[in-house]
Amino acid sequence: MIDVGPIEPRQVLIVGAGLAGLSCARRLTEVGFACTVLEASDQVGGRVRTDYVYGFQLDHGFQVFLSGYPEARRTLDYPSLNLHSFYPGALVWCAGRFHRVSDPFRRPQDLLQNLLSPVGSVADKLRVLRLRRDALQQRLCARAGGPDCQIKTVLEKYGFSELIRERFFRPFLGGIFLDDTLSTPCWILESVWAAFSRGPIGLPGKGMGAIARQLAAALPQGAIRLGAAVHRIEGRRVVLECGERLEGDAVVIATDYETAAALQGEPAPSVSGREAMSIYFGAAAPPVQGPWLLLNGAGSGLIRTACVVSEVAPSYAPPGRALISVGLSAWPEIGEHEVVREVQTALRDWFGSVVDGWNYIRTDRIRSALPPSGVLPAAPGHSCARVRSGLYLCGDYRETGTLDGALLSGRKAADAILS
Repeated sequence: MIDVGPIEPRQVLIVGAGLAGLSCARRLTEVGFACTVLEASDQVGGRVRTDYVYGFQLDHGFQVFLSGYPEARRTLDYPSLNLHSFYPGALVWCAGRFHRVSDPFRRPQDLLQNLLSPVGSVADKLRVLRLRRDALQQRLCARAGGPDCQIKTVLEKYGFSELIRERFFRPFLGGIFLDDTLSTPCWILESVWAAFSRGPIGLPGKGMGAIARQLAAALPQGAIRLGAAVHRIEGRRVVLECGERLEGDAVVIATDYETAAALQGEPAPSVSGREAMSIYFGAAAPPVQGPWLLLNGAGSGLIRTACVVSEVAPSYAPPGRALISVGLSAWPEIGEHEVVREVQTALRDWFGSVVDGWNYIRTDRIRSALPPSGVLPAAPGHSCARVRSGLYLCGDYRETGTLDGALLSGRKAADAILS
């Protein structure tokens, strides 16, 4: 925390009410700055938002919250979020049925079942413990070959068998990073795996959008302007698409990487963001009991992951109903209805004919759900929030590309202004 001493109120204009922009505004407001957050859409949160459809809570694409994120722990009020935890492990579909894989630190009673699971060898399970230890001690990158070493190379250097790489790590990490090639840099894996190890994965009782709403609630009334799309930035002046001009002592661009480039008059990076594809179904009963993440370890098919979301947090579904989210690894060149039918056909292998009674609710296809690895920093601490006098940047792409990275980037931008 920077001690800035007594200051006169300053006006900061923040473009974007995602987690980075809200985190920045909250930090500046705490020390007496006046902030105006300009958001083009009709709600806060950016990609971290929750819609309400037919009594179901639908996050914008299937998302999870890592309670072990360090910046989230520092910033958020966990009790108010009413977090509901996943089982510390996963059910992996392979060899015609589901097999349980558990965290031996949180579920030591599952040790024997873990060791007998065909998801990997006994040696693989011991290597997972080593991966956990090295991530927590920030030694993973040093042991694997450096911060820019790709995840697939990390797993090879740790000696994991092809069996566990394909049946567990590819669907699990592929779902987390939206990257089936496992080419995400090692330093980001180290950060995220350490967060996995510090605390459970969960969901807020009122959806992932509750995170943004909590941050927004800490700001003064009127600080956030929804439906205020920014057309251009002129020095310390922001020009809205409606023609209105706003003056500030500093401007923070807290948008995605492509919008940030456009507002600075720069060409967008040629690389595309990582795409998230998920389908929501409603059912009369859950096909699996318990708060499980389901992984497709068969190595084929459209499905990457699945989850009975209402088994994790019952508030996601109306009474007497279950909400199922299915994450896809690819989108074939066919229509949406055909994709849904293909997914339901695959799910019948998992759950049987009960799938025929499910109701299709919605498909989320988010073309830039995560920033591409090519725009992320080469190593932790390599980004600088200040672009020039009076102009600052923040966003998940400035750090790890994660929810925690967005929160951290927002705070760093605020501290750069204060310093």
